[in-house]
Amino acid sequence: MKRVIGIGGIFLKCSNVERSRTWYATHLGISLESWGAQFNFRDDPNPDAYAVLSFFKSDSEYFQPSGSAFMLNFRVHDLDALVATLQQEGVALEGDPIEEEFGKFAWVIDPDGNKIELWEQPKA
Repeated sequence: MKRVIGIGGIFLKCSNVERSRTWYATHLGISLESWGAQFNFRDDPNPDAYAVLSFFKSDSEYFQPSGSAFMLNFRVHDLDALVATLQQEGVALEGDPIEEEFGKFAWVIDPDGNKIELWEQPKA
């Protein structure tokens, strides 16, 4: 079974979101939308495959229970199968998996307390 197939996104907590957005746009040339940036994968078999960069306020609760200032999002091939395998391996989920218009999501905590988001992108 394929597990992680790529980076889905990087989410950063910022003390000043607008300052960070401006810095990334000015100095790294990243074109940002109101929610962040999208990086399309041209060599992926799914022509709609992409990763995102998003900024969150430093007091965002989305990363909890992790105290980290970042959260990684990994693209997965089959979230349901991966969740079942992780549970068999004794890896606890953080909350319940969800499915919404942007795909399927589940969360785990790594050994260092970092929250990891697992994402199955919706089919094109």
